[in-house]
Amino acid sequence: MKLTIERAALLKALGHVQSVVERRNTIPILSNVLLSAGQDQVAFSATDLDMEITDASPAQVDVPGQITAPAHTLYEIVRKLPEGADVSLSYTGEDPRLQVAAGRSRFNLPVLPAGDFPVMSAEGLGAATSIDTNDLIRLIDKTRFAISTEETRYYLNGLYLHAVVEEGQAKLRAVATDGRRLALAEMPAPEGFSGAPGVIIPRKTVGEARRLLDDGGETVVMGVSAQKVRFGVNHTQMTSKVIDGSFPPYERVIPRDNKRVMTLDNALFAAAVDRVATISTEQSRAVRLSIESGRMTLTVRNMDAGQAVEELEVDYEGEPFEIGFNARYILDVTTQIGGEIAEFRFPEHAGGATVLDPTLVLDPTDAGVQYVLMPLRA
Repeated sequence: MKLTIERAALLKALGHVQSVVERRNTIPILSNVLLSAGQDQVAFSATDLDMEITDASPAQVDVPGQITAPAHTLYEIVRKLPEGADVSLSYTGEDPRLQVAAGRSRFNLPVLPAGDFPVMSAEGLGAATSIDTNDLIRLIDKTRFAISTEETRYYLNGLYLHAVVEEGQAKLRAVATDGRRLALAEMPAPEGFSGAPGVIIPRKTVGEARRLLDDGGETVVMGVSAQKVRFGVNHTQMTSKVIDGSFPPYERVIPRDNKRVMTLDNALFAAAVDRVATISTEQSRAVRLSIESGRMTLTVRNMDAGQAVEELEVDYEGEPFEIGFNARYILDVTTQIGGEIAEFRFPEHAGGATVLDPTLVLDPTDAGVQYVLMPLRA
């Protein structure tokens, strides 16, 4: 194998694929990137056995062939080469190393046979569907913060992407929850997606897909099956296994009859929560909200650090009540509000009662998102 490729093109392609490679691997071949030189281009592939990313770039190929080399090492070498350099990659078989050359720089990297590199099958993937890149970015960004990190409930360790039909309209919906908060975002279902199975996309795959979308064009091509999902962005394709499990019936926890409505300045609220939470305990991060007509009082008590109290004007008319939340969860939701105003909908309770039922948070500027926060009991 022998080829020459422009440094920027090589760096971009390696940047896409090497991110899937774990820093520590018990299987040596999984630390490598597969280089496949063909007619006028070179393809790159990396995998962790659950996810595979491939990319291709134009190159001057003198001798076609395949070999694998250490992914992170090769990426770091190319990253540190001068801009505009032409990079030569060659492997003859006589020397069991990949030779990397650019200008006066020479590197020799250990290799492993291309035949040992595992390839993920695309078998069973449904028909490809095109989705506007910005629409998919919105679905991911509005929901992924709520993905669970607890491995015990593995079926919550991903983003549930599925099609629903409401009032005769097909929608593509993304949902994430960790059992304490829930995030939902939806959009009109792209043509051809309404019949696709619902899938739970793993947290790592969601992160890698989001990175690819930043480098993509106007559309992303998706293929979905019960076992796999594929994202295609320009010359890059990412194929991933999905989580084998059933997402819980999340619709049951979304409040439908919360009639106590409060609106407030989202930025002022977020800043107030952040300030009073300074003295909260690291474990609970509890913030108590006392709400009455026109006013909210935020209180944090910590036996060791003291007490913090702050008042905020709100738009609310009704009986006073109290409710407690994890400050971090509140801040995560306020970060997703696109406009100046956030709307909170609380369940009905007797005057002065402490609310323990779920709270619905809405963004008046985006009717396609909903957030649910579970109150703290203490």
